[in-house]
Amino acid sequence: METLLLDSSKFIELNFQAVGFLFIVGFIGGLVSGFIGSGGAFVLTPGMMSLGVPGTVAVASNMCHKFPKALVGAIKRFRYGQVDIKLGLIMAASAGVGVQLGIMIQQAVLGRWGQAGSNLYVSLSFVAVLVIVGGYVMMDAVKCSRCGGEEKTSNLAKRLQKIELWPMITFKVSGLRISLWFTVPVGLATGLLAATIAVGGFIGVPGMIYVIGASSLVASASELVVAFAMGLGGSVNWALHGMVDIRLVLIILAGSLLGVQLGAIGTTYVRENMIKAVMATIMLIVAVSRAIAVPQYLVQLGLMDVSEGSLGIMSNVSFAFMCLALLVGSVIILGAMWKARRAEAAAYAKA
Repeated sequence: METLLLDSSKFIELNFQAVGFLFIVGFIGGLVSGFIGSGGAFVLTPGMMSLGVPGTVAVASNMCHKFPKALVGAIKRFRYGQVDIKLGLIMAASAGVGVQLGIMIQQAVLGRWGQAGSNLYVSLSFVAVLVIVGGYVMMDAVKCSRCGGEEKTSNLAKRLQKIELWPMITFKVSGLRISLWFTVPVGLATGLLAATIAVGGFIGVPGMIYVIGASSLVASASELVVAFAMGLGGSVNWALHGMVDIRLVLIILAGSLLGVQLGAIGTTYVRENMIKAVMATIMLIVAVSRAIAVPQYLVQLGLMDVSEGSLGIMSNVSFAFMCLALLVGSVIILGAMWKARRAEAAAYAKA
């Protein structure tokens, strides 16, 4: 009985406002996921944590909702000819190993420092990854837009593709040939990050673009195949540890399944550099949100002394930035779709 009480303490009470917020977060997370290929967890995990969901439960529940949503998005974008199934499956194989390693690390942190330590670990990981990767992707998106929106293969990818290291693999949809051994580190990092903060796409999509040499369109679509495989394997493992809150999974999934299809449709109307710009913008805003939330976990661990009033203000500001990220992401995506659709309609009218 004591174990059951301990486990139940990990799950928050849900009221009407919380359910509505989670549904909206799920919808926008799905919208972003279908558009940029990431699981949308950089919105969903912090969104759940802002309601008081423990970091480990937020990561586990997010990963559990990911695989059915990713499957829907992958099928949708496969019909548009954007998915490189071969690349996605090869990436998924090494990512699966990374997921299991990431879960082991999370369990070690939880056992050593408790829930506050786990929350701090998740938040700091978020901030570090979002700032570094988001900053780089934003610079590349700006550079690409100045060149007329034409995307070019990175110099790193060009050099790696020239190295003949057996086995060499040809990816027809991506239009490239590269050694298997250069895909493995990208896959491992994707899985490791997915199990740590439930956001493997932050590494997977940029990795496929800048290391392997796939286009933004193909990389963001193929990442959905990886997300499906990782989500399925990771969900089983997290469920065995009693960390999946099925209530959160179902609420978020209901919104995500609507958003992911709309986001996938949006990729057919915009230039590829827009995908990078949207990804980077949301990443950097969410990084600010998580950075502001860090002091409360330091206080819980006894590493910082901050008044309750100040912590309350920080919590509200963090939540406000999270809402801003949701708003900005949806406005950019839907605005780009509307603008492109109008241009298409005008061109059709002239014809």
